[in-house]
Amino acid sequence: MEQRLTLQQKLLQKLSPQQIQVIKLLEIPTMQLEQRIKKEMEENPVLELADENPSNEEDGEASELRSDEDSDNEEFTVDDYLNDEEIPTYKLNTKNYSPDDKHVDIPFSVGKSFHEFLDEQLGLAYLSDYQKTLSDYIIGNIDEDGYLRRDLLSISDDLAFTQNMDVEVEELQKILEVIHEFDPPGVGARDLRECLLIQLKRKNDPKHELPTLIIKDFFDEFTKKHYEKIQRKLELNDKDLKDAIGEILKLNPKPGSSYSNPLNKANQHIVPDFILDLVDNELKLTLNQRNVPDLRLNDTYLDMLKTFQEAKKTKQRSNKEATVFVKQKVDSAKWFIDAIRQRQQTLLLTMAEIISLQKEYFMEGDETKLKPMILKDIAERTGLDISTISRVSNSKYIQTHFGIYSLKYFFSEGLLNDEGEEVSTREIKKILHECIDNEDKKKPLTDEKLAAILKEKSYNIARRTVAKYREQLDIPVARLRKKL
Repeated sequence: MEQRLTLQQKLLQKLSPQQIQVIKLLEIPTMQLEQRIKKEMEENPVLELADENPSNEEDGEASELRSDEDSDNEEFTVDDYLNDEEIPTYKLNTKNYSPDDKHVDIPFSVGKSFHEFLDEQLGLAYLSDYQKTLSDYIIGNIDEDGYLRRDLLSISDDLAFTQNMDVEVEELQKILEVIHEFDPPGVGARDLRECLLIQLKRKNDPKHELPTLIIKDFFDEFTKKHYEKIQRKLELNDKDLKDAIGEILKLNPKPGSSYSNPLNKANQHIVPDFILDLVDNELKLTLNQRNVPDLRLNDTYLDMLKTFQEAKKTKQRSNKEATVFVKQKVDSAKWFIDAIRQRQQTLLLTMAEIISLQKEYFMEGDETKLKPMILKDIAERTGLDISTISRVSNSKYIQTHFGIYSLKYFFSEGLLNDEGEEVSTREIKKILHECIDNEDKKKPLTDEKLAAILKEKSYNIARRTVAKYREQLDIPVARLRKKL
């Protein structure tokens, strides 16, 4: 094969380290930005807080000299008063507590998890050590909803391989029946049907015979809300069927969620990145910098770098490794401060254009005033790339006078109504939600009927589009919305 040399010219885009740093800082919200700044300050000694003042030894020595001179000029000192008369001990002690209050540690309850709650009940059960070992293994396979998602045969195989225990499925079934007696009712069930039956059995009430029969023999008809079939096969009147369905709906489909300890509950805290205030009928936008400290370069390292550079000019001997280290840290600190500043400017520019485009909405907070807006619209108004607008809107929140909202909430597609006006899909979803809220629950509106109602309101939308918006609103189909 003949070898040849060819010359090609390509145009490639390569991001610099500074650009990569700006992009990464642009993506993170305010809460994570504070941690990112602290991490950078730990890694780079050149960075320091702007409000930190270096100690001035000369000022300290001068103040000590002045205090010594003043003390020499005084006619009496504090020691003279102390030596005149001894102060009794009781005047130096506080008596506002009892001896029992000394060194008392206040107990703090950490709380128990769901599985620890089950283990406590296992300790009170009348089981042998061997049976408790099997029960503990089964409890370990119960998820946070309270269900045992794995079949007993798989658990038996795991015990054989990991614990070298040959356990029959029938024996595990007996252990599982013991766990079914634990609280909360329904724990350890393998499916929803078994969970509801366990709860009905625990109630031990004659009025639950009909609900038990419905769950046991007509579970598929119940889940699909084919109440007419249940009523016809069991020969029930409307009142008996309604009472039975009402008792079933009182049961907990996720028993594990009923055990909620507030000390173990993980709450999601939202820190808004923007604050929008309505002052004198004017919108005022500010960037939330409450937990973001101001940074500056450390003067000590700047003087050190200056000394190294002067030594290099005068051809004096200097530590090359120290010079390179300080130079890299100073450049890195400058880049980081510039990236933080550029992040603030980009965020404010993007949010200002969003507010300008949706000014009517931000003035009143009326959802119907939201105009159709996509990332491309803001990118054209700001002159930034669409990917930059996407990074700004991702995981960012704004605090307004009518609530806290994610920036993604304001972006929506648009449709043309019969009058030729462009309306936001969010407005259509709100009308759709109102129609479903006001419908007759005995005869819920189908997607075809909803499309017809929207068409009467000048929104010409197909049935499949209505189904898509309904799913986005987490609203089930008409059959599952039916109530007696």
